This record gives sequence, structure tokens and C-alpha cells, in this order.
Amino acid sequence: MSGQFTGHHGLQSWSVRENYKTYKSPFGPKYKAQWNFHGLTTGRMINYGMTAGAFGGVAGIFLIFFFSDLPRVRKDIMQKVPVIGDYFVREIPPEDNPF
Repeated sequence: MSGQFTGHHGLQSWSVRENYKTYKSPFGPKYKAQWNFHGLTTGRMINYGMTAGAFGGVAGIFLIFFFSDLPRVRKDIMQKVPVIGDYFVREIPPEDNPF
């Protein structure tokens, strides 16, 4: 009798039938898994990221124009901008050049 079931009607009481699905009430709470890290959800992280990106872009543009009078920034960055690059070309007249 080693290969037969010994429970009621030949089934073991602790086994689960394969086609059995648990009942889920339509009136119960609708839980969904969401990512949460110290109160920051995915939606909040997207909002914070977009805000930080906007502030970072504005700060970057400010810094480029703030340092545009430095010769290295003016030559390497500002003169290569297509529309306003000619504004940053500074030529010294020959009579002002000490060399």
C-alpha cells in the first residue's frame, strides 16, 4: 500500500488540488505592489527627478554664461554655439598687442 492515498476518498488531506484557485472577493481591497523607499514612491521619484533635471539645466546654462568671459570657456564652448558663437570672438587690435 505504499503508492496509494489513505485519506478520505483516497485523497490526502494536506495536498492541494492542481486546478484549485483561491476565492477573491470583488468587494475586498485592491492591493497592488508598488516600490516604496522611505516614503518615496515611483511617481514621486519621477516628479523629483524632473524637477531636479530642470533646475540642473537652468543652473548649467547660468554657469556657462557666468563663466563665458574666461578665455578657455569662451574659446572651447561659447564660440562653437551655432547662432551666438560670433559674439564671443574677441580679437585684439594689432596696436594693443604688446608682442
